[in-house]
Amino acid sequence: MRWKAWVFGLALVSAAATAAETPEVTVTRFRVPAGAHPHDVAPAPEAGGPVWYTAQAQGALGRLDPATGQTRQIALGTGSAPHGVIVGPDGAPWITDSGLNAIVRVDPKSFEVRRFPLPPDSGYANLNTAAFDGKGILWFTGQSGIYGRLDPASGELRVFDAPRGRGPYGITATPSGDIYYASLAGNHIARIDTASGRAQALEPPTPRQGARRVWADSVGRIWVSEWSSGQLSRYDPRTGAWRAWKLPGDAPKPYAVYVDPQDEVWVSDFGANAMLHFDPLSERFTAFPSPQPGAAIRQILGRPGEVWAPESGTDHLTVYRRHP
Repeated sequence: MRWKAWVFGLALVSAAATAAETPEVTVTRFRVPAGAHPHDVAPAPEAGGPVWYTAQAQGALGRLDPATGQTRQIALGTGSAPHGVIVGPDGAPWITDSGLNAIVRVDPKSFEVRRFPLPPDSGYANLNTAAFDGKGILWFTGQSGIYGRLDPASGELRVFDAPRGRGPYGITATPSGDIYYASLAGNHIARIDTASGRAQALEPPTPRQGARRVWADSVGRIWVSEWSSGQLSRYDPRTGAWRAWKLPGDAPKPYAVYVDPQDEVWVSDFGANAMLHFDPLSERFTAFPSPQPGAAIRQILGRPGEVWAPESGTDHLTVYRRHP
């Protein structure tokens, strides 16, 4: 099935910025099958390569060809409700499937589905997102109060109890291979010791901030989208220092955060129905609103020159291309 891509240029600037500082960005939207409600998105690393998305409401992994706008969806199994997807070092999409209570790998060429179920005594984990560390181990979170690791080479899977119970949500790897996750219900971030598997909770200075997702920049600082406080914050592991910036608008709801290869920051804001670009040097936000209400932009991922996001509320994938 072929779906039409809508292309437009758009840049609305927050009150803090001037028109001269507005980044030039081309925004392209691709339709995906109605009712897919794409939750997370992951572009293949190569330019022009496929873009994978989780069709959460249809129990499938989707594949978009950005050159043609064509999509294909691969069923993941009875009861599937995929949440997160990333592309691993092997070039394959890896999925955290909360419906199957399993990690799922899909072969990018044959579309063969391989499932790695959590141990039976783990209970329902409400799996969220995953990241690979520097040694090729997949780490993942479960909102019910767990995090875990999977060795793709052996298939060994272990589950750990989170230090403060319910809440583990977004997760990221630093350039050096360290792993951090955010706890939405627990209002903190945590660093996982990848050797021992132990997690150490780290306290943001804003109480009850609702740390939802995290991403690392090129020097290993951790950026956090704070759902409840309406802030974008940053933690520097080298110094232990925190900084925070309130998103523009009356009722910001930052969902996801992503740092692109230029160390510029992108945040999805449910309150503004928009994607936001944040320049860490000028400390200014620029908003790119969706042309449709209720976009519900969730996870953000990218590749050089492109930032991709799913509009789960409108059944679109959107790519933001920054121009020098």
